[in-house]
Order: sequence, then C-alpha cells, then structure tokens
Amino acid sequence: MDFKELLRTAQRRWLTIVVFFLLGLLGGGALTYFQTPKYESTARVFIGATTGTTGTTNDIIASSYFAAQRVQSYAELATSTQVLQKVNDRLDRQGLDLGLTTSQLRDKIEATVTELTVIIEIKVKDPKPENAEAIARAESEIFTQYLVEVEPSPIKATIVDSASYSSNAVSPRPLLNLLVAGVLGLVIGAAMALLRDLLDNTVSSASDVENTIDAPVLSSVAYDADVPKHPLLTEVGSHSTRVEAFRLLRTNLQFLDLDSRPRALVITSAVPSEGKTSTATNLAIALAQTGLRVLLVDGDLRRPKVASVLGLERSVGLTTVLVGRSELQDSIQKHTDSGIYFLASGPIPPNPTEVLQSRAAQELFDRVSQMFDMVIIDGPPLLPVSDAAIMARDVDGAILVVRHGKTTKEQLKQAASRLAQVDANLLGVMVNMTPKRGGKGYGYGYGYGYGYGPDKQRS
Repeated sequence: MDFKELLRTAQRRWLTIVVFFLLGLLGGGALTYFQTPKYESTARVFIGATTGTTGTTNDIIASSYFAAQRVQSYAELATSTQVLQKVNDRLDRQGLDLGLTTSQLRDKIEATVTELTVIIEIKVKDPKPENAEAIARAESEIFTQYLVEVEPSPIKATIVDSASYSSNAVSPRPLLNLLVAGVLGLVIGAAMALLRDLLDNTVSSASDVENTIDAPVLSSVAYDADVPKHPLLTEVGSHSTRVEAFRLLRTNLQFLDLDSRPRALVITSAVPSEGKTSTATNLAIALAQTGLRVLLVDGDLRRPKVASVLGLERSVGLTTVLVGRSELQDSIQKHTDSGIYFLASGPIPPNPTEVLQSRAAQELFDRVSQMFDMVIIDGPPLLPVSDAAIMARDVDGAILVVRHGKTTKEQLKQAASRLAQVDANLLGVMVNMTPKRGGKGYGYGYGYGYGYGPDKQRS
C-alpha cells in the first residue's frame, strides 16, 4: 500500500479517525480534570572535597575524583529509609503532621545528579506548595548532615540552593496532556481505519469489481441526501452530479457493442436495497432525454415499486397482458414529465418465476423490443430468486447494480455466476452510494442518484 492509497484510506475512514481523535482529547481532558494539582520545590546540594589547608594539589585532585565517583551513590542515599525517617521526625516537630510513611514520602522526593557535575538536585512534589517547600528544606538539611555521618572524610556536602517555593502547579499540564492524548487518538484511529479497510470485504473500488468479475464499471453515483424528496432526474437541475452520472452511464451503453447496440436490458442487483429500481427508472429517463422512445418495464413481480416512484397505476401491466386480461397497447402508460413509456407489473402472481420463463413472456419482450428504441426492465435481486436471470437471458443482457460499502465481493461474484449459468450477458456494473470524497475511485466523480434513507425505501 503506497502513500496515496493510505491517504485515500484516511479519506474513506475519516469518521473512524475523527472519533478516536475526539476520544483521545476527551480522555486527556478527563485525566487533566481529575488529576490532583502538584507543586514542586527544588533544593541543590554540592558535594565537595575536604582536604584541609595543608592538602597538596594531588590530595585535592584525589578528593575531587573520589567525590565525583561516589556522587551517584550519595544521590541514592537521599531517599534511604534512615534519611526519610529523620525528615518525618523533623516535620512532626515543626507541627507539619503529614501522616506519611517513609514509603509515601519517598514517592514525593526525587534526587538526581546534574549531568557532568557533583551537584545533587532534590525535587519534592506535593499537592500543597508550602508542604513541598517544607519537605525539600528538611530533606536537603538532613541529607547533608547524614552524608557527613556516613562519609566523614574527605567529603563535604553543602546546600547551594535552599528549598524553593512556587505557587504555580507543575502538574497537570493541560496543553501537553491534550496534545499527547490527541496524537495518541490520531495514531489509534489511523490504525483502526487501516485495519477496517484491510478487513473490508465489500465492493469499494472499481478494481474490486474488475478483480472479482469480468465486467466493467459503467458509472458510479455518489450519495445525495436530497434523493428521497426528489428521486427522479426530471426533478433536479440539468447540471447536477446525479444527472451527469446517468449521462455517463447512457454514453457508456452506446460503446458496449458497436456492431449490435443493446435494445433491451434488465437492471438487477445481488441483494435488495442496492438502488436497482431507481437506477432503472432514471436510466430510462436519461435515454428518453436524447429523443429515444423508451419503455420502462416493472419486471419485479414480487415487490414492484416503479409505479409508486413514477406515480402511475400498477394494477394493469405485465401480468395482465401475459394472461390475456388486457392488450399491450392499452396497458402501456406514459409518464408526462419524463416522456418515458411504462408497463407496470400488474397484479402479483403466485408463481412469478414460471410466469417470466413462459413462452408468452419471451414473445412479449421480443415484441416491445421491436416497438421501442430501448427497453429497460427493473428486475428483482439475483441471489434471492432467479427471475432476473431468466429475463436477462431473454433480452440483450443485464446491468448489475452494487452498493458501495455494502455489497460484498462474494455476493457480486455469486450474482455474476447466476447470470452466467443461464448464458445471460452481463453488460457491466453500476456502483451506487459511493462517497463524495475518499472513494477508492471508479473513474467517475459523479453524484449519487439513489441515496434513500431507510432501507425499506430502496429496492
């Protein structure tokens, strides 16, 4: 995965990254809020050599070397039990009964050697600045006395900086906490986004389609929240991204077979709720806008929805013509706003598959193909039932609608296999609900025409 792919992953999974970033900030803020403020007092002790007034230069050098070699050990003695017990006793005599054990007191004190020196820096942290100062003063004084007791010669310990007092808390540090928490949240969010992307088995790019089945991506349509209110192309501006997407699909259909242009197509999907009904309807409208006579057929004899989308009558249509209860010419309606012709499903039969694979159905599809420049059939999903595969076999082929981020590669593969089993021609794939930003790229940056809200509104 190269850097550009990582950027696209971040764009696709931006919500995951943002959520973890905000959680990091929330955690950092909570830690800062509930953390008890601490104040710091610092004292410094110089470790020198005691050679007396008669000491030679060699004695001075030897004593200084001795001090430098042992200064780290002296720093360790600063938090020894004996020193801390004496510090506690002095604080008690001063009336500062902190009620601390030597272990608790040790947690408040840090003694370190300043680099390349023989100076021991004693730092004390406490929720009260006056207590921090008192502990640091007692610690530094008792510590210098204790060193003389354990190492009377040739070492001399001197307090060079007495215990300081500061009313500014050294912890917590809100800005630092938030910065670290935010960066940590971003790192975890990016890792989770990458993991989700690697584990994602859904169709989310043109390469996913082309690596799964032998069919091209004809167009892609990005999500548009305005679709539930305005589902048809005739209800939006002529330069909207949704209209451009269907113009692209219409154009690509013309190049599928230069010698024999398809005249009758089935629009289907692998599973429900992928946008096939609206794809069929708006593709028919896009074709009619070029001056073609287009017939839209509701071939879903189980859950027909095209009539409700167009606001036309459903009771007379495909099934009534097939059983001889109505004539074909009388059963075809015209949608005034778009100019397309429409053959509804008619009453739902108890045996849709048998109806669609009958000779009467095949003859009807042949007949309407001769009557119109283009016939678009909205079929049911391929995986639940075989109806769409049967219709695709009897016409010029099928366009498979997949939903970005929902249709799995296995479902896509199975749907293509259903068509291949009956020798139906899979003309290409239409990808729905692609993200407006951050998609892996289908080659077309157009707006989504079927962004229904609840799944029950999709078909």
